Order: sequence, then structure tokens, then C-alpha cells
Amino acid sequence: MITRVLRRAFLIVAGSVGLAAFSATDALADVNVANHSRPFDIVFPAGQVCAGFGLGVWVDGDHQRVFREFKDADGNVVRTLSAGRGFDLTFANVATKDTLSLRGNGSVQKTTFNSDGSTTLDMTGHTVIFLYPTDITAGPSTTLYVGRVVMTNTKDAESEIVSSSGTELDICAALA
Repeated sequence: MITRVLRRAFLIVAGSVGLAAFSATDALADVNVANHSRPFDIVFPAGQVCAGFGLGVWVDGDHQRVFREFKDADGNVVRTLSAGRGFDLTFANVATKDTLSLRGNGSVQKTTFNSDGSTTLDMTGHTVIFLYPTDITAGPSTTLYVGRVVMTNTKDAESEIVSSSGTELDICAALA
């Protein structure tokens, strides 16, 4: 559970993935595709964020973001704001070795910490969201949203897309 909560916190970052140091399984970590001579930074097993195949993600580039916390009178963080440029990402179907690269682009993410332990995220710009089969908006899916997306995460890290506007790119379909 804690790994899933940490992944959710790091992977739903506007513009690109905020890199968490996750260990991939030995079999998938050694898959090198295209111009990448190093293991994936993150590997999702088949069926977790893409139906039918494992998804590897390389995170590159210079992450340039500003982060601010807003606290209540008691010093509790009630909102955060993150804005700027995210990382460049390359996604790979680990079975076929097909890849899709995205440049890090500008984005803003506003996170509100709700009293029930859930969070509400309001994201504008370029946002990649990974959804699991156990989420309220059930995955598996990996989608690039360009525009605005609002989602909630329960205290148990189950995500629900509340609304979206703009364009969407189904990364799994692009790599299938």
C-alpha cells in the first residue's frame, strides 16, 4: 500500500513524471530500447497501467518547477502549488520495444488536502496520469492530458477523474 501511495504522489505530477527511485524487476530493468542505454526509471507490470503489456518509463531532462505550501492557522498544510516545466519522458512497450517520447512542458498543479484524508488535484497544462485497475476511475490506463484535469485521491490512494477538458492521448493505445 505505501508503495502505491508513493507512486501516486510522484506519478501524478503535471507536465511529466516526478521521479521516484523505484526498483524494477530484474527481468524488466535490463530492457534497453531505442537510444537508451540504461535501465528504465520505472517499470509497471503488464495490466497495471496498460492492458496487455508492461510499460517502462525513462525520465530525462532538467526538471524546473516551483513548489509552494499553504498552511492553516495551526500550521497544517492545506494546499500546495507546483508550477513549471516537468521532465522529458519516454514510454516503452517492454514486449514490442515500441517507444513514445514526450518533452517536458509547462504545467500547474494545485493540490488541496481534504479533512477526510483525501486530496483534490486541479491540473492545467501537460499532465500524465497513470490509473490502476483498482482505482475508482478504473484503469489500466496511461493518459497525457493537455488542458485541464481535476481528480481526487482517497486516503487509500484510489483515484477518480472528476473532469477534464482539452485533448487526451492514450499512451497505451499509441504503444499497442
